[in-house]
Amino acid sequence: MSNDQQYPYGYGQDPQQYGQPQPQAYPDPAYPQQAYGEPAYGGQVYQDPSAGQPDQGAAQTWQGQTWDTQYQPATGSYPLPPEAHAEPVPPAPAASAAEGYSAPTTVGNARITDAQRARAEGRSPVIAPGIQPAAITAVLGLLLALGAAIGSYALAVPLVLLQAVTAAGWFRLNGMWPARQGIALAFAGGLAADVALLAAGRENGPAAIIGTLGVWVLLTVVLQLRSRAGADERMQGLMATVASAALAVLAAGHLAAVPDAVTVGAVAVAAAVLVRALPLPAPVSVVAALAVAAGAGAVAGGVTDLGARGALLGLAAGVCALIGLRVASYDYPSRFVHMTAGVALPLTAAAPAVYVLGRVLT
Repeated sequence: MSNDQQYPYGYGQDPQQYGQPQPQAYPDPAYPQQAYGEPAYGGQVYQDPSAGQPDQGAAQTWQGQTWDTQYQPATGSYPLPPEAHAEPVPPAPAASAAEGYSAPTTVGNARITDAQRARAEGRSPVIAPGIQPAAITAVLGLLLALGAAIGSYALAVPLVLLQAVTAAGWFRLNGMWPARQGIALAFAGGLAADVALLAAGRENGPAAIIGTLGVWVLLTVVLQLRSRAGADERMQGLMATVASAALAVLAAGHLAAVPDAVTVGAVAVAAAVLVRALPLPAPVSVVAALAVAAGAGAVAGGVTDLGARGALLGLAAGVCALIGLRVASYDYPSRFVHMTAGVALPLTAAAPAVYVLGRVLT
């Protein structure tokens, strides 16, 4: 068989006369370039032995290292580098009960939540906020009590701070972060309730609170309908936003309540959370916190017109405060949750008791 029959495009002849492009060589840019036609680092120029000496325009095939990603077992080529096996990443150590928080894992699908790890190890998935958030709650409660004694506008200042911390803490407690739009919407609902209460007066407090809450629920639904997220994600965002807005509006009940009731309830909550944060056995801590809340309510009631009836209001506010602490402690919350929801929920949860019992007892 002749060369022309074996190579129909005329091997050894100029391929451009047949309309075929000249093969190009693509050397690896990591290696020095050689003169045209010279092999680089063991590369060879392929020549057909039966074709004799090739012409000046003969096609050449580059056999050195190129950008070809497939290994070619040809003479003079370089072997593939050995595979580097990744070392297994040791699992992150579980946090002890004394540390309170564990370091997150970073190994992709191996990541589990702290609550799952705690349950697998037989530990409780509940961590109380501790003494520092309790101290902040106590300070905020005393500011509410002082503001209520001064007047409505003085009470609105710490109340706005309480509503902001409530909105942010509830979203993070539900595992939704960042959620700036939802937090801003819930906080705006609390501000709207404050403005409505200041404009309508305490006697129209229920109508102002319920009306604001209804408007904000409708607004939240409309905004979620415009979202392009999945159905499950939209439902989760809707529920978290509605609940957060409801809590922020509910906190405005301090502004609608009788000022003496706000003073007694805020002092009782401050005392209850401080005692609950002490290192005592759980049953003893709960009983002691409620007893101190009733005692603080009685003392604060003696300063106001409630008198001894302040003990009942203080006890009810203490029960609501412990419920708020329990909610903020569930499912291994982060430190951010403790410094927001752990601070705000005791005072926010006590608002209905302060409003209702304040109306009944005065």
